[in-house]
Amino acid sequence: MSIFEINGLSHAYGDKLIFKKESLELMKGEHMGIVGPNGCGKSTLIKILKQDIVPDDGEIFWQMGIQLGYLDQYANIPLDVNVLSYLKTAFSTLYKKEEEMNIYFDKYAVSGKEADLKRAFAYQEDLERNDFYLLDTKIETVRMGLGLNAFSPETVLNKLSGGQRAKVILAKLLLEKPDVLFLDEPTNFLDKEHVKWLGDYLYDFPNAFVVISHDKDFLDRITTCICDIELGSIRKYNAPYHKYVKLKELHTLEYQRLYSTQQREIQKTEAYIRKNIAGVNSKNAKGRRKQLEHVVRLEAPKNAKLKPKIHFKEGKMIYQKALEVKKLQVGYQKALVPELNFSIRGGEKIVLTGFNGIGKSTLLKTLLGEVKCISGEMDFSDLVEIGYYEQDLKWENPDLTPFEIMSDNYPNLKEKEIRAHLAGCGIGRDHISQAITTLSGGEQAKVKLAVLTYKPYNFLILDEPTNHLDQDAKESLKEAICHFHGTVLMVSHEERFYESFADKIWNLRKK
Repeated sequence: MSIFEINGLSHAYGDKLIFKKESLELMKGEHMGIVGPNGCGKSTLIKILKQDIVPDDGEIFWQMGIQLGYLDQYANIPLDVNVLSYLKTAFSTLYKKEEEMNIYFDKYAVSGKEADLKRAFAYQEDLERNDFYLLDTKIETVRMGLGLNAFSPETVLNKLSGGQRAKVILAKLLLEKPDVLFLDEPTNFLDKEHVKWLGDYLYDFPNAFVVISHDKDFLDRITTCICDIELGSIRKYNAPYHKYVKLKELHTLEYQRLYSTQQREIQKTEAYIRKNIAGVNSKNAKGRRKQLEHVVRLEAPKNAKLKPKIHFKEGKMIYQKALEVKKLQVGYQKALVPELNFSIRGGEKIVLTGFNGIGKSTLLKTLLGEVKCISGEMDFSDLVEIGYYEQDLKWENPDLTPFEIMSDNYPNLKEKEIRAHLAGCGIGRDHISQAITTLSGGEQAKVKLAVLTYKPYNFLILDEPTNHLDQDAKESLKEAICHFHGTVLMVSHEERFYESFADKIWNLRKK
């Protein structure tokens, strides 16, 4: 039985056609991964399914009574409640039944009426059937699995970082166990230990889910089918990720073979018609022309998008110490991590790891002077030229286009130079003139990289630069960092990304 079914889906954004008469269905219990390059329409598809976007054409059928859960880290949630209270709202119906049960037990204590006792026992049996008395254990299991034990369950939500709050929202969704769960890049704010736990949890998830992710290992662990979106087309593969990769390659080769065969036959037939339409074989030529008019012609194979070619311009090389930190305490009212003492030599590549919310981004912002240190010293070499990549997708003017953002940052650049540089970072001409906030997270990240990579630096400070990026962009960014001769200080939770170039890995731990 299908949970949802899409038929004849067409949708465009301005002049850009995203989908054209596409179809897709999700069956009960299926675990679907949605893959495709940045900007292909993955998040748009989920928004269409959630009815946040009305498509230009097509029909969407949902099974009646389906409960849908969606991970939205920007959702409006009550920020004045603590973590535990918020997680308990996943079982609000059961807690309400507990209240009703207690009311009837209290009534029976006063009235002695058997009817009140029966009502109380009926509620109790319902609670037992739904494992109500194991809820605390369930909540604790998910809280520990996602790393929420790094802070007290009594912590008020408005005291948490954006990433920590997103994990709390994810925890509540997992506890609710809706009929179908939509997760848009859930691993972006998780450390590798928690990505593994989430993968194991979703592998055993009894209901259906749809996950957007660029993490191949994660997808391979959790999926039973793949929805591939590329160049306006949607194709479902009933296979986990590693088998999908092989099946897609075979499908592409087979389609190319069929297209080439058909083209040869068409050209052969057209040549025969031209040669014989006015001769003794005119009747046969006209017959073949009529047959040719009824041939359903295959579309030419679509060319894949150009892969990004990211490259960092380099400033003057530093051969001595680039940064020295002594007795540094970072945080706000109190220090987040123990006192820090370290130095970084010119050309070193350092990766910062640690639980989400531990203070990695705060340390970077402290080094940059955006957050005042509690105490201690930090001394950059006078030769240091810092290039900073901030993980949050914030824009001073959300209405500006990628072209305008580049032009504002580099007013002396010519139009041709801007277009070429954006294209090199993976921003196609379809997106160069769209408002930045209408682009996908991956496309916005590429625009930030485009701004960063045009100016020469000798010290890069990168905060989770792989978040939102598709696989091709990640590979290009990794290669760019490998070939960069300057200093790199980077926060990342993707070991597979940094293991080939990191000189040192520093794991921040709680104070």
